Amino acid sequence: MTPRAFRRIAVAIAGALSLTHCAQNPVTGDKNFVLMSEQQEIQMGAQAHKDVLKEYAALDNPGLQAYVNEVGQQLAKKSHRPHLQWHFTVVDSPDVNAFALPGGYVYVTRGIMAYLNSEAELAGVVGHEIGHVTARHGVRQQSAQTAAGLGAVLGSILVPGLDNQAGASLLQTLAQAWTAGYGREHELESDRLGAEYLAKTGYSPQAMIEIIGVLKNQELFAAERAKRDGRQPRTYHGTFDTHPSNDARLKQVVGEANKYTVANPRDGRSDYLQKMAGVYFGDSPDQGVIRGNALLHEKLGLAIQFPTGWRVQNRPDRVMALSPKGDALVELQQGPKSDKPLETLQKGLKLDAGARYDSGNLSGYPAAFAAGAQQGKPVVVAAVVFNGTQYLIAGLAKDKPAYDRERSTLRAAINSFRAITPAEKQAARPYVLRLVTAQPGMTMASLASQSPLGAEAESQLRLMNDLYPGGEPKPGQLLKIVQ
Repeated sequence: MTPRAFRRIAVAIAGALSLTHCAQNPVTGDKNFVLMSEQQEIQMGAQAHKDVLKEYAALDNPGLQAYVNEVGQQLAKKSHRPHLQWHFTVVDSPDVNAFALPGGYVYVTRGIMAYLNSEAELAGVVGHEIGHVTARHGVRQQSAQTAAGLGAVLGSILVPGLDNQAGASLLQTLAQAWTAGYGREHELESDRLGAEYLAKTGYSPQAMIEIIGVLKNQELFAAERAKRDGRQPRTYHGTFDTHPSNDARLKQVVGEANKYTVANPRDGRSDYLQKMAGVYFGDSPDQGVIRGNALLHEKLGLAIQFPTGWRVQNRPDRVMALSPKGDALVELQQGPKSDKPLETLQKGLKLDAGARYDSGNLSGYPAAFAAGAQQGKPVVVAAVVFNGTQYLIAGLAKDKPAYDRERSTLRAAINSFRAITPAEKQAARPYVLRLVTAQPGMTMASLASQSPLGAEAESQLRLMNDLYPGGEPKPGQLLKIVQ
């Protein structure tokens, strides 16, 4: 979510400060300290929803959107707040995540859906997020943080941009109150509520435990990969992030839902898998794809080569590559609408005194270049006008020693910006999920040998088919593969 989104939320919170009161919790009936009414909660969620969709576009798949919404609405009707106008959205992101905003807004990524294998598992993820909303976890956490003085910090952040990374970091920290999880007690409460909503809707409440096991495997794989790369893993915020599937308290809270009798619980495995056929896996064409540390963006017609060995993150609003030591960064993003790149850099960068500015071209396109420092940190930036759009390519370093070490690497990355070639267009074809029926003798290794996912193919295919770390398919089993 963008800093601008959270500034808007901060304004709403500031307006609510005069309404400090204790409100009855819709789930427990207890009195909770909150700083906003339900109507204010709904209004805040509605505004934040708009900003979420600016940051993470809704997946362009009407059938899948309708399917997830139907599952979500059925669960919401059995929740403690059925009167809310609930909204369920699949966002076009490869991240393994799901989150909710106050007021009835629930989001699942296509990334997390790739690792689920039934409608019941989907319902488990969605039900958990509904639990956060019904118990007002976001409102309660936000109220506590604001009361502790976080609102004053927010009020001091006014201008985003390349020269305001500290402010952006603070806002990202606040964003985690909304999208990066809650305390263990809140997560357990959402597990319990999700299991209850599952049972009341005709699913087995044990699906809540099963989904934790499935996603915990994905988390373990991500952790191993991050350790290999020397970085911290990004993980799903929710239920499996705080406890394993064999957690005693988890089994206790989920077991409480058994009082809601489910005679013939529905699983919906086949229906779910059929809905996932054809969905993108990994990067989508709208974001461009990463192949061999190169960004290949067929829709925009551009390509750029990031340094070998650097970790590339393809985000909705920018693409970043971080050095192995974590002390240097290359970043590509769209700049302001202008056909005067030199003016963009001179007016927008706010470099320290002594910075150098030059006009020229980049791969034959009008460009300008700047080199200097921002608040003492070395930076080199190019602004280039390409196909009517201005792009900013920045190379940054933590300090002068890091910059001196990576100077040539940063400049090489910037200079690699170019129009995509016909061969690169072919390589930019996105990966999609397909379905196959397991035949006698078929193994995950044989499927992996035909996969474009490379060295990680077998692990990834096992993960997305709930066969990690060493399971093999049974004849007749419907499997997800990547082509």
